Amino acid sequence: MLSRVADAIYWMSRYVERAENTARFIDVNLHLMLDLPAGFARQWKPLIAVTGDETLFQKRYGQATEEHVVEFLTFDRSYPNSIVSCLSQARENARSIREIISSEMWEHLNAFFLTVQNTRPDLAADAPHDFYTEVKMGCHLMAGITNATMSHGEGWHFGRLGGMMERADKTLRILDVKYFILLPQVQDVGTPFDNIGWSALLKSASALEMYRIAFGLIHPSRVAEFLILHPEFPRAIHYCLRKADRSLHAIAGSPAGTFANEPERLLGHLCAELSYRPIGDIIGGGLHEFLDMFQYRLNEIDQTIFDTFFALRPIQKEKS
Repeated sequence: MLSRVADAIYWMSRYVERAENTARFIDVNLHLMLDLPAGFARQWKPLIAVTGDETLFQKRYGQATEEHVVEFLTFDRSYPNSIVSCLSQARENARSIREIISSEMWEHLNAFFLTVQNTRPDLAADAPHDFYTEVKMGCHLMAGITNATMSHGEGWHFGRLGGMMERADKTLRILDVKYFILLPQVQDVGTPFDNIGWSALLKSASALEMYRIAFGLIHPSRVAEFLILHPEFPRAIHYCLRKADRSLHAIAGSPAGTFANEPERLLGHLCAELSYRPIGDIIGGGLHEFLDMFQYRLNEIDQTIFDTFFALRPIQKEKS
C-alpha cells in the first residue's frame, strides 16, 4: 500500500474519532452544569485543558465561558481540532482515497460533514443535546459502515490503528485533567455532588453503565482502574492499545510477541506494562505523573508510526 494512502486512512479515522470525543465531552459537560450549583461554572475550563490548546484559546477568546468553549470546540474553522474542522479534514482524506474506501463510507462522511458545516451555531445552541447526539451518532455510524463495507486488510488495519491511538489519547487526557479536579474535599465525600462529578467523568468516556456492571459503587481509584486497565471495555486505554498492537502486527506480518519495527516494540512494551501493573502501584507513584509519562510515550509511538509507514524518504541511487 502507498504511504500516501495509508496516511490518509489513518488520519481519516483519527479525525472522526476526535470529533466524536469532543462532541461527547461537550454534551456531558452541558448536562453536568444543569446538575451542579452555579459555582461550578469553572468546569468549562477543563475541556480546553483536555485539548492541550489553552494558550491558543486564551489568545482568541479569553475567559472560558460556556459560549466561548462551545464555539471554539465546535464551530471555529480556524481551530484545527474543532468538530467542524476534524470532519472537514476527515472528508478531505477520504476524498483523496475514494478508490480505496467503499462508496458507502464516502457518501456518509460527505453528507455528515455537510450537515454539520451547514448547522448554524444559534440553532445548535437551542437544542445542544440533539445536535451533539447527532454528531456522536454520525461518527459511530461511520465506524460501523467502515467495519461492514471495507475489507479487513491492510487499509482497514491502518484505520483501526489511527482510531485506537486517538481514543486512548483522549481517555488519558480526560482522566488526567478531571481526576484531580473531582477529588472531593472531606465535607463533599458521599454527597450527591461527589457522585454527580464522578458519574460525569465516566460518562465522558461512555463508561458509566459498564463501570457499574464491573464495580458497582463509584470510587475514585476504581474509576482510574476501569479507564486505564480494563481489558474489555472499548474506551479503556489498555483495550485501545491492545487493538492498536494487533493492527500493527497485521500490517507488518510479524507474529504476536515479536516486533519487526520500532512502533511494534514500543507499543508491545506499553501493553505488557499495563497487563501486569496493578492500579495500586500506579496511584501510589502518582496518577498524574503516570499519565503524563504515558502521554509522552503515546506521542513517541505516534511519531515512530509516522517515521516507519508514512514519512517520505529520498531514493538511494545505486552505486555503479
